[in-house]
Amino acid sequence: MLYVAGLDIGSTYTKAIALDGERRVVGTAVRRTGFKLAQASEAVFDDLMKNCGLDRSKVVYVGATGYGRYTVPFRHAQITELTAHAQAAVHLFPDTRTILDIGGQDIKAIKVDAEGRVKAFRLNDKCAAGTGAFLEKTARYLGLTTEDIGPYAMRSTSPKAISSVCAVFAESEVINHLSNGIAAEDIMMGAMVSLGGRAVQLMRRVGLEPGYMLTGGMTRNEAMVSALEAALGEPFHVAPNGLGQLNGAYGAAYLGLRRVEKLLAEGRPIPPTAAQQGQAQAATVRRWSAMAATRKRFEPCHEAGECPVVVKRPAGKPAQAAA
Repeated sequence: MLYVAGLDIGSTYTKAIALDGERRVVGTAVRRTGFKLAQASEAVFDDLMKNCGLDRSKVVYVGATGYGRYTVPFRHAQITELTAHAQAAVHLFPDTRTILDIGGQDIKAIKVDAEGRVKAFRLNDKCAAGTGAFLEKTARYLGLTTEDIGPYAMRSTSPKAISSVCAVFAESEVINHLSNGIAAEDIMMGAMVSLGGRAVQLMRRVGLEPGYMLTGGMTRNEAMVSALEAALGEPFHVAPNGLGQLNGAYGAAYLGLRRVEKLLAEGRPIPPTAAQQGQAQAATVRRWSAMAATRKRFEPCHEAGECPVVVKRPAGKPAQAAA
């Protein structure tokens, strides 16, 4: 059986997924990224292999995406987040045309066509007040874990919106609401309503086209999905079984599988991993001194067509005849 894997090294979480040759999900893994990205990718891949009951040698292709995709030493290819999310979304829900991805440090609005090609996109990465990280920080103020955010906010009867668009001022606003006796669940739900409104504004900038899909860790949050659907006035596709959070990794694995199928159909070999490519390049690529370029200058070509290179020598030293 053929197996491929996809890794999404995000700012907050690193996700991994394995597919078989029939495009079935064999296993998944998620862990916090931390600040050592290469180690996070190795660790989550080990978790994935344990969850799948597979040996690493059985995985013939690894696609990496996310902002840390270039740090995965055992990757065969690196794929942009936009491409990975778009391809996965259209594969899972063919009528998808507008994608909203809420990550730890940014929000992406992506418009795609029927083939999963990106037509337009917008990013909101200027301030944490519009990201999942802000919700997690708000939850910590309220003494909640990430898993408790959704169920707790669903108890709200009168959400208190967070008007500040700056994370620092938004935190102060949360503290003021608490000191004024506002119920914690109303503050939590209010934060989601505010984030949902900003997210829908971002979607409008790429052009709203029916067939909406939500991806990212917020897909596990029922209250966040409810707030977004209320702000948009339309339902969102949400992948089942937690695949919404792994949408980027799924796209990387899916594109990897398509690549492998094409190579096998053409009778071509699977390309080497990034680490193997690096070893090959180290043996063949010549290392140039950083000073070498500054010690040479180029003269204009002569009319006869000869273009000599002359080494610039310090003043006072006579030129020696060329050997």
